[in-house]
Amino acid sequence: MPSKQKNLVIVESPSKAKTIEKYLGRNYHVVASLGHVRDLPKSQMGIDFDHDYTPKYISIRGKGPVIKDLKKEAKKAKRVYLAADPDREGEAIAWHVSHLLGLDSEDKNRVVFNEITKDTVKQAFKSPRSIDMNLVDAQQARRVLDRIVGYSISPILWAKVKKGLSAGRVQSIALKLVIEREKSIKKFIPEEYWSIESTFKHGKDVFNANFYGVDGKKLELKNNDQVKDVLARVDKNEDFIVEKVSKKERKRLPAAPFTTSSLQQEANRRLNYKTKKTMMVAQQLYEGINLGRKEGTVGLITYMRTDSKRISKVAQVEASDFIHEEYGEPFAAVKKRQDKNQEGAQDAHEAIRPSSVFRTPKSLKDILSRDQYRLYELIWSRFVASQMTPAVYDTMAVDLTQNGVKFRANGSKMKFAGYRKVYQSTAESNKKDNILPELTEGDQATLQANNPAQHFTQPPARFTEASLVKALEENGVGRPSTYAPTIDTIQRRYYVKLNGKSFEPTELGEIVDNLIQDYFPDIVNIDFTAHLEDELDEIEEGKENWVKVVDSYYKPFAKELESAETKIEKVQIKDEPAGMDCDICGAPMVIKMGRYGKFYACSRFPDCRNTKPIVKEIGVVCPKCKKGQVIERKSKKNRIFYGCSRYPDCDFVSWDKPVGRDCPKDGHYLVEKKVKGGRQIICPNGDYEEDIQK
Repeated sequence: MPSKQKNLVIVESPSKAKTIEKYLGRNYHVVASLGHVRDLPKSQMGIDFDHDYTPKYISIRGKGPVIKDLKKEAKKAKRVYLAADPDREGEAIAWHVSHLLGLDSEDKNRVVFNEITKDTVKQAFKSPRSIDMNLVDAQQARRVLDRIVGYSISPILWAKVKKGLSAGRVQSIALKLVIEREKSIKKFIPEEYWSIESTFKHGKDVFNANFYGVDGKKLELKNNDQVKDVLARVDKNEDFIVEKVSKKERKRLPAAPFTTSSLQQEANRRLNYKTKKTMMVAQQLYEGINLGRKEGTVGLITYMRTDSKRISKVAQVEASDFIHEEYGEPFAAVKKRQDKNQEGAQDAHEAIRPSSVFRTPKSLKDILSRDQYRLYELIWSRFVASQMTPAVYDTMAVDLTQNGVKFRANGSKMKFAGYRKVYQSTAESNKKDNILPELTEGDQATLQANNPAQHFTQPPARFTEASLVKALEENGVGRPSTYAPTIDTIQRRYYVKLNGKSFEPTELGEIVDNLIQDYFPDIVNIDFTAHLEDELDEIEEGKENWVKVVDSYYKPFAKELESAETKIEKVQIKDEPAGMDCDICGAPMVIKMGRYGKFYACSRFPDCRNTKPIVKEIGVVCPKCKKGQVIERKSKKNRIFYGCSRYPDCDFVSWDKPVGRDCPKDGHYLVEKKVKGGRQIICPNGDYEEDIQK
């Protein structure tokens, strides 16, 4: 008797396939396409400019066996369902798979869900729809435009600068932002200003207050002369009078649940995750984690590519029940919040949240990997906090005056924790209560000491991954799915480098940016690029035709391209003399620019191919072999470590910097180590430590 035909479900990833197959039961077989199955060819532009920019799609190299298996499974299936991710990219994958399998594009075989839980998945299969061609066209327009820009400008960069370079719409804007910030830093002229923090005593209580102004007006202190004038007016033998006491109750609302952008920013600040890592771990949590026999494999969070702060009513009710049960009624928000989305947000999916708030991080700690646990805890606590009551503070502002000189003291004390019982942002966790003594108007306070301090205004900070994502979002450039690959690309091309957690442009990045600014101004025009993102959204909503949008973008770009090909002159990246000779042929060595930074190379290249990495000696002899020098190196993840210059003959390695002295207790070499509040010199064996004098 022939076996009963099953329904075939096609998703992108094997882990997602396993999770969904368990939910759907024996009548369904779920397989993975492993991402896209068709794309534009790598060897050519792949766009027919004479026929409405028609893409020339081909099966992706290496996907032959996957496509063959999909066709084989589809032939024997009762019905085929396409369940790729619920966004433009997922819709395009479903459309390409449908084309290769010869399915009718009008068939209602497209299934979408925002979270991978049993009830949600089963419900989604009750109401499949046909493929949304507006979503497909929006993805297609982006892909075509990115191909046109990339495959038009990149060859020029290869010919005029060096091989291996690339340009793109969003990556060029990201690079421009980093370079413009660097220019602002270099142009910045510090301005002097002063503050006076003074200590006062009232009864047995001692508190601090800051200089505010004179004769009833606020005064900014620009120099030391002004400070001296202010202090000259203060009579040390006379008490200050409490002129005004203002007490208020202040409420602080919880932050909204995470969007893709805010998750990437907070994970970078709090967990030190790169955007790429954040999205990789979030994908794992979304696709499903095996929780054991009782629950099986479950998607722990909702879809992680979203620009919406919206939360479903079902999730709000569940969160309210959990908060009442776990923390009590006073902590549960009475009025359900509806956070306002950023302007231009698509709002296609709700915010990132746990699929069930009752799966607490603590209950999953032994199941999840460390990275998964930390990110899940961040998502879970932010969501729960967003459904809680505000934190309440008692604040107090006190004005103290004497001879027309006013000081102001500000105090605050948490009255009710509210959402802060569960979650505090990075900025909030650094703030502590500042409690002032009970003062009333007319009280006297004795001046104990003045502490004038000189300051200088600081230049704008360099971009971190978190602040660069924020800047791209605020400028309307890119969408949730593009931030991580964009930042990854400008690092891989060595247009920017990380110094600590901050981005610095490289010489190569500045050369590329200058060329694009001069010859392709629209590419790096933030308003122009943001407007294009809006047009892609309108294609998705069915308000714009994708061919028309591509055409309006391409025609002016084609003129810029024609001009650039004739006007751009070859850029010579001059080699710097290295100050030493090649140890193979004796010719002078030079410093060259490579894909991963600068390196030493023989000036007779290609006749002599001798190269050496540029290393930084720290002035310490290797504590292991006593022959080589300890040099600073970088790991694949850009983390600094220390090793012997004689590697591989000597395998000495240390994450902490050796200081060139031995421990007086056991003779082990000492290292400099970061500790809370500064640095210490310690013995790795843990028997000795000494503070470093600032």
